[in-house]
Amino acid sequence: MSNPARTRVGIQGAQGSFSEEAALEFCDRHGIDDYELIYLITSARLLQAIDNDEVDCGIMAMENAQGGVVIESVEALARFRCHIVEMFHTDVEQCLLGRPGLQLGDITEVHSHPQALGQCRDYLADHFWTRPLVHEDDTALAAERLAKGEITATAAVIGSRKCGELYGLEILTEGIQDLKNNLTLFLGVSKWQPET
Repeated sequence: MSNPARTRVGIQGAQGSFSEEAALEFCDRHGIDDYELIYLITSARLLQAIDNDEVDCGIMAMENAQGGVVIESVEALARFRCHIVEMFHTDVEQCLLGRPGLQLGDITEVHSHPQALGQCRDYLADHFWTRPLVHEDDTALAAERLAKGEITATAAVIGSRKCGELYGLEILTEGIQDLKNNLTLFLGVSKWQPET
């Protein structure tokens, strides 16, 4: 049961996502010590939860230096009103993750969020140009699905180091993003209040 005094922080992503890391930074910067993270996966679901008072604030990715604008976030902002509390950048390091024992040469497909795939375009073109790239709703959700056997065992996923640790996946290669300083712009948002 959740404590009503706790700040409910919604995030666009699952446990182990980069949005979760950004949410922890946001809470620390704003002195929010007693919080509960609520994993809402998509930007639309996050903004809907804010609108319905299911969460007090939320964190969502807006743009990445390599991957560009996060289209799902732009579309969600067009549908829901919110107050932007803060815009901040977080450095994102992408890792290639696989089930324990998987070798790079045995990978048959690579799964991740379209943003993560875009951030690793050069690496993927050099190493997996003949393999399918499969879009997922979230990097961490893809890692969880691989760990649970919901994705073929010869697939790899792109996600954070934390995803690998959290879901028992092996880090096959780290730092596969094309830009060394792979900055992502995140928004901290809360409910829109009309001026009176």
